[in-house]
Amino acid sequence: MTIEVIANKRVEQGTGASRRLRRAGKVPGIIYGSGEPVAIELDHNNLYYAMQEEAFHATILSLTVDGKSEPVLLRDAQYHPWKQIVMHVDFQRVDANQKLHTKVPFHFVNGDVAPGVKQGGGIVSHVMNDADVECLPGALPEFIEVDLKDLQAGSSIHLSDLTLPAGVEFVALKHGDNATVATILAVRGGGEEAAAE
Repeated sequence: MTIEVIANKRVEQGTGASRRLRRAGKVPGIIYGSGEPVAIELDHNNLYYAMQEEAFHATILSLTVDGKSEPVLLRDAQYHPWKQIVMHVDFQRVDANQKLHTKVPFHFVNGDVAPGVKQGGGIVSHVMNDADVECLPGALPEFIEVDLKDLQAGSSIHLSDLTLPAGVEFVALKHGDNATVATILAVRGGGEEAAAE
C-alpha cells in the first residue's frame, strides 16, 4: 500500500513565516537525508487526517514536492499543546538499498481466547506497543502481529517469540535484549473461580 502526500517547496523560513503558514491552513515541514534538506509546506487538514491512520507512521510514503515524487518516512511530528493542530513535520528520504531503523506497531490478536484469559481469568497486559526494527525499505512491515492464543496465566511473549517478515530484525535482539511484549497477569482467585464453575 502506497500513501501519497502532496507538498510544495517553502520559500520563506523562520518563526514569523511559519506562523503565517499555519494561519493560512498550512503546516511547515522539512525533508532531510541524502542530499540537501528541503523546506516544505503541506495542507493542514489533509495531513492531519492522514496522520490519524496508523500506517502513515510506519510506512514508506510517496511525497510529491512540486511534481517530483520521492520515498520518505515520517520521522517526527509536533502538535499544538491543546488544539488538534499539527505544528511541524519531519520526513526522511529513503534509499532503497540502505537499511533503516524505525518503529513498527504491534497488533495483538486472540487475547480473548487465550487460555490464561478464558480459563484462568487473567488480564492481558501489553508491555510494548511497538518496537524498533532494522530492514531495507521494501521489507518494512506495516505492523507486526502478536498472537496470544496459546498464552497461559503468568506467561509472557518475548521479541524472540515473534515471527518477522524476511529481512526484518528487531534492533533490541541484535543487542541481546529479549524484551517482553505482552503478558497475562493472573488475577487472584481467577483459577479457583474457573475451577468452581
